[in-house]
Amino acid sequence: MKIIPAIDVIDGKCVRLTQGDYAQKKTYNENPFEVAKQFEDAGITHLHLVDLDGAKGGQIINHKVLETITQNTTLKVDFGGGIKSDTDIELAFSCGANQITAGSIAVKNSEKVTGWIKKYGAEKIILGADVKDETIAINGWQESGNINLYAYLEDYIAKGVEYVICTDIAKDGMLLGPAVMLYEEILRRYPALKLIASGGVAKFGDLQILSDAGLYGAIVGKAFYEGRISLDELKHFA
Repeated sequence: MKIIPAIDVIDGKCVRLTQGDYAQKKTYNENPFEVAKQFEDAGITHLHLVDLDGAKGGQIINHKVLETITQNTTLKVDFGGGIKSDTDIELAFSCGANQITAGSIAVKNSEKVTGWIKKYGAEKIILGADVKDETIAINGWQESGNINLYAYLEDYIAKGVEYVICTDIAKDGMLLGPAVMLYEEILRRYPALKLIASGGVAKFGDLQILSDAGLYGAIVGKAFYEGRISLDELKHFA
């Protein structure tokens, strides 16, 4: 299983939210590049970079942070937040993103995302499935899409999607453990899916459980920033 540390960016700074609430923001570092460098130095190969300003504003805003990290580290960065248009996705890739995460746009404009899969290849597009009670949430979790998770996944798998980041909003930032049963059910239905867990990881043991469940990757955010999981422990999966 791949360990994928998360860097969430607001105003060019490394922050974390709780349950996607912008009012519950905590800044951990003024310089996201410094944090990315720590991960690289620890032997970690992948990074999940989220432009939270972009997610709220509807277009990429913090692309300079992406560019700085990709130009100065060897990290393979998947980038999300505010990717709504052809211009946005081209900007993300031109700034060095290895993959992009299609979140709200995949709910609101499946035709466009399907076109991106055909143009760039399934290995370049990650479907972001943010879930609350098995229903898809969109726009930085500010609204519900009223779409069943499994119907949503089935539709996109038929369109060629191979990678999915699934975030259980109820777990995100709460440090109460990941949604293992949800992930097991997704993998039971779609065993070929490269499923990446996001939300709830609180300790090293959670990562082992996700690995045993067959997850392709696990995103680690708050648990690292709050000192509950060390870089040395993350290295175990590197």
